[in-house]
Amino acid sequence: MIKEIETKVKEIISRTHNVKSVRLEADDIDFKAGQFMMVMLRGNSQLKRYLSISSSPTEKGYIEFTKKLTSSDFSEELNTLQPGDKVKLQYPFGSFTLQNSKDKIAFLSGGIGITPIRSICKYALDTKLGADIVLLYGNQSARDIAFKTDFDEMQKQYPKLKVVHVLCEPSPGMDYQIGLINKDIIKKEIPDYEERKFYICGPPVMVEAMKKILTEELLIDKEHIITENFQGY
Repeated sequence: MIKEIETKVKEIISRTHNVKSVRLEADDIDFKAGQFMMVMLRGNSQLKRYLSISSSPTEKGYIEFTKKLTSSDFSEELNTLQPGDKVKLQYPFGSFTLQNSKDKIAFLSGGIGITPIRSICKYALDTKLGADIVLLYGNQSARDIAFKTDFDEMQKQYPKLKVVHVLCEPSPGMDYQIGLINKDIIKKEIPDYEERKFYICGPPVMVEAMKKILTEELLIDKEHIITENFQGY
Protein backbone atom coordinates (compact mmCIF):
# COMPACT_ATOMS: atom_id res chain seq x y z
CA MET A 1 0.00 0.00 0.00
CA ILE A 2 1.44 3.38 -1.07
CA LYS A 3 1.47 6.02 1.67
CA GLU A 4 2.00 9.77 1.56
CA ILE A 5 3.45 11.93 4.32
CA GLU A 6 4.86 15.40 4.85
CA THR A 7 8.08 15.57 6.81
CA LYS A 8 11.06 17.85 7.43
CA VAL A 9 14.75 17.80 6.58
CA LYS A 10 16.73 16.52 9.55
CA GLU A 11 20.29 16.53 8.18
CA ILE A 12 22.18 16.94 4.91
CA ILE A 13 25.39 14.98 4.29
CA SER A 14 27.93 15.45 1.48
CA ARG A 15 28.96 12.02 0.18
CA THR A 16 31.26 13.13 -2.64
CA HIS A 17 32.06 16.36 -4.49
CA ASN A 18 28.69 16.10 -6.30
CA VAL A 19 26.55 13.68 -4.27
CA LYS A 20 24.42 14.58 -1.26
CA SER A 21 22.29 12.56 1.15
CA VAL A 22 19.19 14.14 2.68
CA ARG A 23 17.90 12.65 5.93
CA LEU A 24 14.23 13.31 6.65
CA GLU A 25 12.46 13.04 9.97
CA ALA A 26 10.58 9.75 10.07
CA ASP A 27 9.23 7.32 12.62
CA ASP A 28 7.70 3.94 11.85
CA ILE A 29 8.11 4.19 8.07
CA ASP A 30 7.56 0.74 6.59
CA PHE A 31 9.68 -0.20 3.57
CA LYS A 32 12.03 -2.93 2.39
CA ALA A 33 15.75 -2.39 1.86
CA GLY A 34 16.28 -1.58 -1.81
CA GLN A 35 12.96 0.18 -2.46
CA PHE A 36 12.46 3.77 -3.66
CA MET A 37 10.13 6.70 -2.98
CA MET A 38 8.75 9.84 -4.62
CA VAL A 39 10.30 12.99 -3.17
CA MET A 40 8.62 16.41 -3.57
CA LEU A 41 10.66 19.39 -2.34
CA ARG A 42 8.94 22.17 -0.37
CA GLY A 43 5.52 21.00 -1.59
CA ASN A 44 6.27 22.05 -5.19
CA SER A 45 4.78 19.47 -7.57
CA GLN A 46 7.22 20.62 -10.27
CA LEU A 47 10.15 19.59 -8.07
CA LYS A 48 9.68 15.86 -7.59
CA ARG A 49 11.72 12.77 -8.37
CA TYR A 50 11.58 9.05 -7.73
CA LEU A 51 14.71 8.29 -5.70
CA SER A 52 16.06 5.14 -4.07
CA ILE A 53 16.09 4.99 -0.30
CA SER A 54 19.72 4.84 0.81
CA SER A 55 19.01 4.21 4.49
CA SER A 56 18.10 0.80 5.88
CA PRO A 57 14.81 0.00 7.66
CA THR A 58 17.03 -0.75 10.68
CA GLU A 59 18.17 2.90 10.89
CA LYS A 60 15.49 4.55 13.01
CA GLY A 61 14.34 8.15 13.33
CA TYR A 62 14.95 9.11 9.70
CA ILE A 63 14.66 8.01 6.10
CA GLU A 64 17.38 9.03 3.64
CA PHE A 65 17.68 9.58 -0.08
CA THR A 66 20.92 10.28 -1.93
CA LYS A 67 21.28 12.13 -5.21
CA LYS A 68 23.94 13.18 -7.66
CA LEU A 69 23.74 16.95 -8.14
CA THR A 70 23.19 18.05 -11.73
CA SER A 71 21.98 21.25 -13.40
CA SER A 72 18.31 20.19 -13.10
CA ASP A 73 15.80 22.38 -11.26
CA PHE A 74 15.34 19.58 -8.72
CA SER A 75 19.07 19.38 -7.98
CA GLU A 76 19.42 23.13 -7.72
CA GLU A 77 16.54 23.28 -5.22
CA LEU A 78 17.91 20.29 -3.30
CA ASN A 79 21.24 22.09 -3.00
CA THR A 80 19.52 24.92 -1.11
CA LEU A 81 17.68 22.69 1.42
CA GLN A 82 18.20 23.39 5.09
CA PRO A 83 17.20 21.45 8.23
CA GLY A 84 13.54 22.14 8.93
CA ASP A 85 12.49 22.54 5.28
CA LYS A 86 9.36 20.60 4.31
CA VAL A 87 9.41 17.59 1.98
CA LYS A 88 6.55 15.36 0.83
CA LEU A 89 7.05 11.62 0.30
CA GLN A 90 5.16 8.81 -1.35
CA TYR A 91 6.46 5.33 -0.55
CA PRO A 92 7.34 2.50 -0.96
CA PHE A 93 7.86 1.52 -4.59
CA GLY A 94 9.95 -1.14 -6.33
CA SER A 95 10.98 -4.78 -6.08
CA PHE A 96 14.79 -4.43 -6.09
CA THR A 97 14.82 -6.29 -2.78
CA LEU A 98 16.30 -9.48 -1.38
CA GLN A 99 14.14 -12.41 -2.38
CA ASN A 100 15.76 -15.05 -0.23
CA SER A 101 18.25 -14.45 2.58
CA LYS A 102 19.94 -17.76 1.74
CA ASP A 103 20.84 -16.68 -1.79
CA LYS A 104 24.45 -16.00 -2.70
CA ILE A 105 24.30 -12.48 -4.09
CA ALA A 106 26.38 -10.41 -6.50
CA PHE A 107 25.71 -6.70 -6.94
CA LEU A 108 26.91 -4.88 -10.06
CA SER A 109 26.57 -1.13 -9.69
CA GLY A 110 27.74 2.13 -11.19
CA GLY A 111 27.81 5.67 -9.84
CA ILE A 112 24.79 6.82 -7.86
CA GLY A 113 23.10 3.47 -8.59
CA ILE A 114 24.75 2.34 -5.37
CA THR A 115 22.00 3.87 -3.21
CA PRO A 116 19.60 0.89 -2.89
CA ILE A 117 22.56 -1.46 -2.52
CA ARG A 118 23.85 0.56 0.42
CA SER A 119 20.40 0.11 2.02
CA ILE A 120 20.42 -3.66 1.43
CA CYS A 121 23.98 -4.19 2.71
CA LYS A 122 23.34 -2.15 5.84
CA TYR A 123 20.17 -4.15 6.45
CA ALA A 124 22.09 -7.43 6.02
CA LEU A 125 24.68 -6.26 8.56
CA ASP A 126 22.23 -4.94 11.15
CA THR A 127 19.97 -8.00 11.04
CA LYS A 128 22.89 -10.46 10.91
CA LEU A 129 21.25 -11.85 7.79
CA GLY A 130 24.18 -14.10 6.91
CA ALA A 131 23.79 -13.65 3.14
CA ASP A 132 27.00 -14.05 1.12
CA ILE A 133 27.41 -10.77 -0.81
CA VAL A 134 29.92 -9.52 -3.40
CA LEU A 135 29.67 -5.97 -4.74
CA LEU A 136 31.46 -4.73 -7.86
CA TYR A 137 31.13 -0.94 -7.83
CA GLY A 138 32.21 1.05 -10.87
CA ASN A 139 33.16 4.74 -10.87
CA GLN A 140 35.25 7.15 -12.90
CA SER A 141 37.67 7.83 -10.04
CA ALA A 142 38.13 7.42 -6.31
CA ARG A 143 36.61 10.86 -5.65
CA ASP A 144 33.34 9.64 -7.19
CA ILE A 145 32.83 6.71 -4.80
CA ALA A 146 29.70 7.31 -2.71
CA PHE A 147 29.47 5.65 0.72
CA LYS A 148 33.09 4.46 0.60
CA THR A 149 33.52 4.90 4.36
CA ASP A 150 30.25 3.08 5.00
CA PHE A 151 31.25 0.10 2.87
CA ASP A 152 34.75 -0.02 4.38
CA GLU A 153 33.19 -0.22 7.84
CA MET A 154 30.54 -2.75 6.79
CA GLN A 155 33.20 -5.08 5.41
CA LYS A 156 34.96 -5.04 8.79
CA GLN A 157 31.76 -5.90 10.64
CA TYR A 158 30.22 -8.28 8.09
CA PRO A 159 32.74 -10.91 6.95
CA LYS A 160 30.43 -12.22 4.21
CA LEU A 161 30.51 -8.85 2.40
CA LYS A 162 33.20 -8.27 -0.22
CA VAL A 163 33.42 -4.89 -2.01
CA VAL A 164 35.51 -4.48 -5.16
CA HIS A 165 35.97 -0.99 -6.61
CA VAL A 166 36.35 -0.76 -10.38
CA LEU A 167 37.77 2.61 -11.51
CA CYS A 168 38.52 4.15 -14.88
CA GLU A 169 41.28 6.42 -13.53
CA PRO A 170 44.37 5.37 -11.53
CA SER A 171 43.96 5.78 -7.77
CA PRO A 172 47.26 5.28 -5.90
CA GLY A 173 46.93 3.88 -2.41
CA MET A 174 43.65 2.10 -3.14
CA ASP A 175 42.91 -1.54 -3.84
CA TYR A 176 40.83 -1.60 -7.03
CA GLN A 177 40.38 -3.00 -10.52
CA ILE A 178 41.12 -0.66 -13.43
CA GLY A 179 38.71 -0.14 -16.32
CA LEU A 180 35.05 -1.06 -16.61
CA ILE A 181 33.22 -4.03 -15.10
CA ASN A 182 33.58 -6.82 -17.66
CA LYS A 183 33.54 -10.60 -17.97
CA ASP A 184 37.14 -11.03 -16.82
CA ILE A 185 36.71 -8.90 -13.68
CA ILE A 186 33.50 -10.74 -12.79
CA LYS A 187 35.19 -14.13 -13.19
CA LYS A 188 38.22 -13.03 -11.17
CA GLU A 189 36.37 -11.40 -8.28
CA ILE A 190 33.33 -13.70 -8.26
CA PRO A 191 34.74 -17.15 -9.12
CA ASP A 192 31.49 -18.81 -8.02
CA TYR A 193 29.42 -16.51 -10.25
CA GLU A 194 27.40 -19.44 -11.59
CA GLU A 195 25.97 -19.98 -8.10
CA ARG A 196 24.89 -16.39 -7.52
CA LYS A 197 21.85 -14.23 -8.05
CA PHE A 198 22.87 -10.96 -9.74
CA TYR A 199 21.39 -7.58 -8.87
CA ILE A 200 22.25 -4.74 -11.28
CA CYS A 201 21.61 -1.07 -10.54
CA GLY A 202 22.92 1.96 -12.39
CA PRO A 203 22.31 4.11 -15.45
CA PRO A 204 20.20 2.29 -18.10
CA VAL A 205 23.15 1.94 -20.49
CA MET A 206 25.24 0.32 -17.76
CA VAL A 207 22.41 -2.03 -16.76
CA GLU A 208 21.95 -3.23 -20.34
CA ALA A 209 25.70 -3.74 -20.77
CA MET A 210 25.89 -5.83 -17.59
CA LYS A 211 22.87 -7.92 -18.59
CA LYS A 212 24.51 -8.65 -21.94
CA ILE A 213 27.77 -9.74 -20.29
CA LEU A 214 25.94 -12.00 -17.83
CA THR A 215 23.58 -13.65 -20.31
CA GLU A 216 25.70 -13.80 -23.47
CA GLU A 217 29.27 -14.12 -22.18
CA LEU A 218 28.82 -15.84 -18.80
CA LEU A 219 25.60 -17.70 -19.71
CA ILE A 220 23.74 -16.69 -16.56
CA ASP A 221 20.03 -17.57 -16.61
CA LYS A 222 17.82 -14.45 -16.91
CA GLU A 223 15.83 -15.68 -13.92
CA HIS A 224 18.93 -15.09 -11.79
CA ILE A 225 19.21 -11.41 -12.78
CA ILE A 226 17.31 -8.60 -11.00
CA THR A 227 17.64 -5.09 -12.41
CA GLU A 228 16.83 -1.50 -11.54
CA ASN A 229 17.34 1.21 -14.17
CA PHE A 230 18.24 4.03 -11.85
CA GLN A 231 16.32 7.23 -12.52
CA GLY A 232 17.66 9.35 -9.68
CA TYR A 233 19.77 11.85 -11.64
